[in-house]
Amino acid sequence: MSGEKIKAPRGTYDVLGEQAAARARIEELARTLLEGAGYERIETPVFEATDLFARGVGDSTDIVRKEMFTFEDAGGRSLTLRPEGTAPVCRAFIEHGMHKRRMPVKLWYLSCFFRHERAQAGRYREFWQVGAETIGSDDPAVDAESITLCARVLEQVGARGVRLRLSSLGSPETRAAYRDKLTDHLRANETRLSDEVRARIDLNPLRAFDSEHEGTLAVMETAPLLIDELAADDLEHFAEVRALLEVAGVPYELDPTLVRGLDYYTRTVFEFTSDALGAQSGVGGGGRYDRLVEQLGGAATPGMGWAAGIERMLLAAGEAPQPAPEVDLFVALADDGEETRRCAFKLLQAARSAALPAQMELAGRSLKGQLSGAAALGARFVAIVSGEESRLKDMQDGGQQTIATDTVVHTVLRAQRAL
Repeated sequence: MSGEKIKAPRGTYDVLGEQAAARARIEELARTLLEGAGYERIETPVFEATDLFARGVGDSTDIVRKEMFTFEDAGGRSLTLRPEGTAPVCRAFIEHGMHKRRMPVKLWYLSCFFRHERAQAGRYREFWQVGAETIGSDDPAVDAESITLCARVLEQVGARGVRLRLSSLGSPETRAAYRDKLTDHLRANETRLSDEVRARIDLNPLRAFDSEHEGTLAVMETAPLLIDELAADDLEHFAEVRALLEVAGVPYELDPTLVRGLDYYTRTVFEFTSDALGAQSGVGGGGRYDRLVEQLGGAATPGMGWAAGIERMLLAAGEAPQPAPEVDLFVALADDGEETRRCAFKLLQAARSAALPAQMELAGRSLKGQLSGAAALGARFVAIVSGEESRLKDMQDGGQQTIATDTVVHTVLRAQRAL
């Protein structure tokens, strides 16, 4: 109906002023930390071939089975809005011949992703993540570096009550043998399980560890644990990861029930939770994916990565006030004459060319209103322009001088240097 208000789709949201400032701060923190550690920025397309996620993430996962936004393009090709970042990065690694680079290749991103989940606080159908991937090394130090970098991002953002859960999934072969044991255990206790867990015993039995159903929880208390089935080399790898985390002073909780919701994980997996987030406590996590590049058509290449949700981090950090943007010079108009406006606009451009954060009166307010607006912005100086001449007012000490308009920028810069 004409005139009816149109709202943002369910599970999405608009980012407004203070929110944008908080998100920009996270991006800057992540950029400084990750690029300082040797990671370079990568951004992949918002949509990819659906097969990338079916093959990479896994047909049995909830993501592929019921959470992806998938559509056909005009040519009949099946495309999907990316639900996660690792598979696209590995696709780009293969497509652009990054295997020819010096290993490992270290990449980071800050991107939007899409999943058709039930919308709730901090979980949206369009969401943003910062993530990092290290491809080309199976050294346990790669695992430890990934975990410590994720921990430092959360620390610098100010996330509260953060805990690290850590485990190992071993190799796909070990996991396949364990899966048979777990399936037998679930079948033997089938009547006590939730309908959802019972329906996917054969499809994805490990997800039973994530259930909050009372009967399922009781069954899982006596379930066999994957960590008890690990091969000697996987145990050795995991022991070294833990030793390196202890050297780095990163506390963790060993959690053999930790199950990540993606099929490509091998060996080390981890998740950071925040006590500030309630039941939906996950704020970031990841793991090793030593078979993924090969599954996607590349040469056998180990990898390790993580991602942390921007919305989740902001919730975990609380409503910290963001500093207002600096305004070194506010350009006010002494009158509404055409010459005054043109001189003021020329001054505004000169200030910005000199890298001064500057704003100009654009709302036609009285001089009193302009000065009040400049004070609200926290402007350091106000230039009240009267054509070729201006009154430059120091908003800190109240001092004022009349000078040529074309010398205002030089005067402000000189005053800043004197501070």
